[in-house]
Amino acid sequence: MSIGEMLAATVPMARTLNLTFLETTPEKAVVALPDRRDFHNHVGGPHAGAMFTLGESASGAIVLAAFGDQLSRAVPLAVSAEIAYRKLAMGEVTATAVLGRPAAEVVAELDAGERPEFPVSVAIRRADGAVTGEMTVVWTLRPNG
Repeated sequence: MSIGEMLAATVPMARTLNLTFLETTPEKAVVALPDRRDFHNHVGGPHAGAMFTLGESASGAIVLAAFGDQLSRAVPLAVSAEIAYRKLAMGEVTATAVLGRPAAEVVAELDAGERPEFPVSVAIRRADGAVTGEMTVVWTLRPNG
């Protein structure tokens, strides 16, 4: 099962919004939110809550891609998130997430018995490439037990 399929199967909001996981690698995750009228806000674009969920889902996808081999000893958890809405989003929007720290550095902290935190940066774009939102989600790997 791919990371996108796993997230769609286990995260009800990802299914509700019909998110499409276009790319999920340890270097980048790309997730699309379809243009559906029932997801629109009062100006006809995607609702801010849908865009937040899109960005958070992209961040979760890259976390699973980068640290999936650590799941037997640690649980990834979002610690905080901040989003800025930059331009009016219309139509389908796509979120691209990248890790803010090298994965090896995060795993080294986990190996040292620490609970590492790391940011994931997300850019949300409309079809013409304009950035409509920017998000940072801080994640941790909480050691099991």
